Amino acid sequence: MRRYLLVALWPAGLAAIAAATIIVARRAPVSPALAAADDPAGLGGTNPAGTAGRAGRDGAELAEVTDTGAGGGDQPAAASAAIQEASRSPSGALAARPDWMPDLIRFGALSCAGGVVSYGVMALLGPPIVKHGPAIDEPIFRWTESHRVNWWAAVMERFNKVGNTWTTWGAAGTAAACLAVSWRKQKWLPPAALGAAIMVDHYATLALRYTFARPGPPGSPNGTYPAGGPDRVILFYGLIAHLLWREFSGSYRGKVWAVGALAALSFNQAYCREYLSKHWFTDIISGLLYGVVLLMPFIAAVRRIAGPAGLEAGRGRPGQAGLAAAMRP
Repeated sequence: MRRYLLVALWPAGLAAIAAATIIVARRAPVSPALAAADDPAGLGGTNPAGTAGRAGRDGAELAEVTDTGAGGGDQPAAASAAIQEASRSPSGALAARPDWMPDLIRFGALSCAGGVVSYGVMALLGPPIVKHGPAIDEPIFRWTESHRVNWWAAVMERFNKVGNTWTTWGAAGTAAACLAVSWRKQKWLPPAALGAAIMVDHYATLALRYTFARPGPPGSPNGTYPAGGPDRVILFYGLIAHLLWREFSGSYRGKVWAVGALAALSFNQAYCREYLSKHWFTDIISGLLYGVVLLMPFIAAVRRIAGPAGLEAGRGRPGQAGLAAAMRP
C-alpha cells in the first residue's frame, strides 16, 4: 500500500501547485493602466464608449496627446510633435533601422558573466553535497527502489523526456524561430537569448561535472552533480515563458501563471528523475537550484536590453497612437 503513496505524490504535487497558482492569480492586483482604461471617468463602472482595449494598450500616451489638443493647444503643433515622436520610435513608420550589434555584444557579455557566476555558486555548494549527500541519498534510493510500481515507472519514463537534452534544445529552437517572427522590435533578441542559454548551460554543466565527477546511483552511473534534467527544464522553459510573457502580457497575473506552469514542469521533472533513480536526491535538488541560478542572469540581461515588461512597454505603439490622436479632428 505504501508504494502507492509514492505514486499519489505526483498528482498531489501538481494539484497543489495548480491550486496555489489559481489562488495567487485571483488575488493579483489590477494594473492601474487597465483600471483607468475601464473607468476613465472615475465612476467605478465600465467604459461605455468601448475604448478599454485601446486605452489599455496606448493609455498614457493617448490620453496625454488628447488632453493637449482638447485644452486649446495648437493641433498642428501637436501633430508635428507626434510625427517627431513616431520617427524616434522603433515601431513608427519613419523609424530608422536600429543598430543592434552593440546590444548583441552586451547581451553576450552578460550571458557569459551569468554562466561564470552560476558555475561559481554551484562549485561552492558542491563539496558539502558530495561529502554529506550519501547520508541522505542512499536511504531515499533504497526506499524508492523497494516501493517502485512497474507500470507507473513506465508512465514516468514518458514524462521524464520533457527534460531531456534534445527535447529542451528542440523546444528552445522552435521558440526562437517563432518569437523572432512575433516580436515587434528587437527580433534578434529571442534567438540570441535561447542560443546563448544552450551554450552557457552546456559548457557550465560540463565544467561542473569535470570538477566533481560524482557518479550517479546504480543503473544510472552518468547522472552527476548537478542533475541536468531539472536544470534544463527551469532554464529553457523558464526563459521561453519569460519571453512570451513580456511580449504578450506583461501583467502580474500573467507572471503568476507563467511561474505556476514552470513550477509544475519542474516538479514533474524532479519527481520523474527521483522515481526512476536517474539521479541522487541531493543532485536533483541541486539541479533545481542550478536552473534558477542560470535563469536569473538571462532574465536580467533581457530586461537590460529590451527594457521593462508591461502592456505599454511590450505591446503599445506610442508613436502611432500619439500621431493618430493628434490628427483626429
